[in-house]
Amino acid sequence: MKLLITIVQDADAPGLIKALGEKGIQSTKLSSTGGFLREGNTTLLIGLEEAQVEVAKEIIREKCRTRTRLITPGVPLAEAPDPFLAQPVEVKVGGAVVFVLTVDEFLKV
Repeated sequence: MKLLITIVQDADAPGLIKALGEKGIQSTKLSSTGGFLREGNTTLLIGLEEAQVEVAKEIIREKCRTRTRLITPGVPLAEAPDPFLAQPVEVKVGGAVVFVLTVDEFLKV
């Protein structure tokens, strides 16, 4: 048995949960907050048999694509050492972080 701890952007979570469910893969959704952009994330706990891991990872790849977004740094223009620091910057967002762990024991009561 395996446990996938999957961290995705909030915007990607509903489609991912639906696609996993269509393949009979259940998940538990936890709200979380990211570090870099301080935006909402969703952490999914997905327990499954080892044979289903590749199927789940493929669904995650399909539903959680990276994309670019413009952000403005949080430095006030008057305090910026360089005026170009306050200009919008293009950053990559989205995608997924997936941890695959081996589960020694699983109990459902």
